[in-house]
Amino acid sequence: MKNLVILGGGYGGMRLLQKLLPNHLPEDVQITLVDKNPYHCLKTEYYALAAGTISDHHVRVEFPEHDRLQHKYGSVDSVDLEKKEVRFINDEILPYDELIIGLGCEDKYHSVPGAVEYTYSIQTIDESRKTSQKLNNLSAGAKVVIVGAGLSGVELASELRESRKDLQIILMDRGNLILSMFPQRLSKYVQSWFEEHNVEIINSSNVTRVEPGVVYNHEDAITADAIVWTAGIQPNKVVRDLPVEKDPQGRVILTVHHHLPNDQNVFVVGDCASLPHAPSAQLAEAQAEQIVQVLTKRWKNEPLPESFPPFKLKGVLGSLGRKHGFGLLADTPLMGRVPRLLKSGILWMYKYHNG
Repeated sequence: MKNLVILGGGYGGMRLLQKLLPNHLPEDVQITLVDKNPYHCLKTEYYALAAGTISDHHVRVEFPEHDRLQHKYGSVDSVDLEKKEVRFINDEILPYDELIIGLGCEDKYHSVPGAVEYTYSIQTIDESRKTSQKLNNLSAGAKVVIVGAGLSGVELASELRESRKDLQIILMDRGNLILSMFPQRLSKYVQSWFEEHNVEIINSSNVTRVEPGVVYNHEDAITADAIVWTAGIQPNKVVRDLPVEKDPQGRVILTVHHHLPNDQNVFVVGDCASLPHAPSAQLAEAQAEQIVQVLTKRWKNEPLPESFPPFKLKGVLGSLGRKHGFGLLADTPLMGRVPRLLKSGILWMYKYHNG
């Protein structure tokens, strides 16, 4: 029996399982899913968990069940490509015949002194729980500094404003205008929302170091009762340690069929893969569907497609609290209630209708 090992039950891993089970798995192939948690986590909603507007069970989805799907719960330490083994932090070893690495990303701290030690995170469900406990235990009038005003930072700041109207919230942004990757009209809308809701934005910021309860912006000290880091991501350390070719962001260079150039049995999906778009849940799902095509054709001894059509991403949606949002669909900016309703509907479809 061949063992297809999937490292990570994120968006890419879940889409792989949904497409392979129950109809596309040959009789001589079994799947072992490796994850730290016994459930899939809705990472796109961690900001709400941290802000205290949803509870833990809202971000959990059960993994599929199948008689040839095995679950292995634990933390991966390394992958030995020559021996075709996955090693866990407790020194257990899991052999594989084919491997799909979808371990996701971690915070990138840009070598800022003290950032690792003295800031909170929303990159994993465990870290989001800790951040939630810290933020929701703050006394009235406490000050929260969120470093990084990308999508995660914006959604966390807006959700926290609605959850804790008493808090002082500061959002630090490296750009001259918040969400500078979006059309200016949309960026100005989001910035205006924060101004109307008494969230202070520090544009053109540059965090040089972090100390307990203090963020230094261009060496100017900003005191805080809690500091949350949302200022960039990097591939999981297991992937960073792999002796393979990577792009400038540390993501793995792959063939057109999404496997390593020198090892057709090792695929990389999601945030750790070098792809022509920014990492996202929908990108991981689209890539996973192409990997399924490669695997099923290979198992049937059929020729692989010479190429795949470019990924067609539907756009980006973000929330500004429970009633407002923003988005970009087919290059069309959306602002107000409509994008918030769209995002809620997509989340509902994903949770209850397998995406």
